[in-house]
Amino acid sequence: MAPSPEVIIAAFEQTGIIPVFYHDDANVCLEVLQACYDGGLRVFEFTSRGENARKNFAILRDKKLATMPDLYLGIGTIKNAADAAVYTGMGADFIVCPVTDPETAAYCRSENILWIPGCMTPSEISVAEKNEAKLVKLFPGNVLGPGYVRAIKPLFPQLKFMPTGGVEPTQVSMDAWFDAGVVCVGMGSNLLSKALIESGDWQTLKEKIVQTFAFLGAMK
Repeated sequence: MAPSPEVIIAAFEQTGIIPVFYHDDANVCLEVLQACYDGGLRVFEFTSRGENARKNFAILRDKKLATMPDLYLGIGTIKNAADAAVYTGMGADFIVCPVTDPETAAYCRSENILWIPGCMTPSEISVAEKNEAKLVKLFPGNVLGPGYVRAIKPLFPQLKFMPTGGVEPTQVSMDAWFDAGVVCVGMGSNLLSKALIESGDWQTLKEKIVQTFAFLGAMK
């Protein structure tokens, strides 16, 4: 059984940076997960975006259970309740969606697993709120920007927000988003550099993650 949504949200807020990743090669997935963990991150979103998604998620889950007991491993790019059910059965700790789908919301409530819907407009955020979302993914973040967060937060004072896409691993970018009021940020290729991954430079990747994580500490 997955940890309660409240526990997962607290972990999101504490870690601040949520790496978002998919790769067809299971060994690459394991190396990236290890670099993130060694860099201090304790939440990881694997995305269901390729033909090896389920197989590789299972491999990451086994790695987590064996050596990373304090890590929360979730699945992203879930667009329907059926896929949410598959990954819940495989041990996902949370479900992240690119859309706001009420059926997926209902399924996640029935399983007491955290549902994080993806929203772009105030209407979508309102639908998410009506379906009992607590944490909303703002996507694509590069289109919306920190100013959007400032504008909508007063409309939805009970919700927490996480932009994904367009967040840079720099002090300036992190300051802008967190000053706007987000509780965490999702980061894909901007953090998990394609060049470092292709070259297998896991030490430099870890150092980049450590540095980005340090930007959060500098803000506190």
